[in-house]
Amino acid sequence: MQYKTILFDLDGTITDSGEGIINSVRYALKKMNLEELNQTELYSFIGPPLDDSFKKLVQLSDHSTELAVSYYREYYQTKGMYENQVYKGIVEVLTALKQAGCNLYIATSKPEIYAKQILAHFDLESYFVGIYGASLDGARSKKADVIRYALKSAKITDLNESLMIGDRSHDIVGAKENGLSCMGVLYGFGDRAELESAGADYIAVTPEEIEEIILKE
Repeated sequence: MQYKTILFDLDGTITDSGEGIINSVRYALKKMNLEELNQTELYSFIGPPLDDSFKKLVQLSDHSTELAVSYYREYYQTKGMYENQVYKGIVEVLTALKQAGCNLYIATSKPEIYAKQILAHFDLESYFVGIYGASLDGARSKKADVIRYALKSAKITDLNESLMIGDRSHDIVGAKENGLSCMGVLYGFGDRAELESAGADYIAVTPEEIEEIILKE
């Protein structure tokens, strides 16, 4: 088994968080009297840093982006984060990897405080040695920065034995920027073309394939 340190993305990898994120975006847009986005545009908010998505998809100024993010969080922290469900098969994968001797971590672009609350809500926090995410002030939001922060905080130095797993291109790019191997998953919100174009070393179609790929390496 080559990989003993496994970093997991959260949204689209551990949990299907689409409903809560989309409802939070809609709430923010409505509060700002902005036009509703189509389904494809709304789904594009899942995964990347929130401020980047508002700037790119809604063409907001820095000030308006801050306001949109604050409205988003107004809904998200009371309702949105719980409009969420754990992917079928994930608990079994986490259990098998832990039993095989892997150290598991979360590295997410979601604010760390929310990630910890969500994992506690689903009783998953005990599977992870560390839970690392973005800062609320936006200073640490890009995936490469979150991964770098996780590696430093957890004192992970053997990068050859470390693997990042996520469902979007920024997970793959962030892993590459930090010298990590990376696995893309297809049951989340990205597709094969996106993940392969970003340079994923492995592709897992289902949660079960994560376990199969890691344990046979």
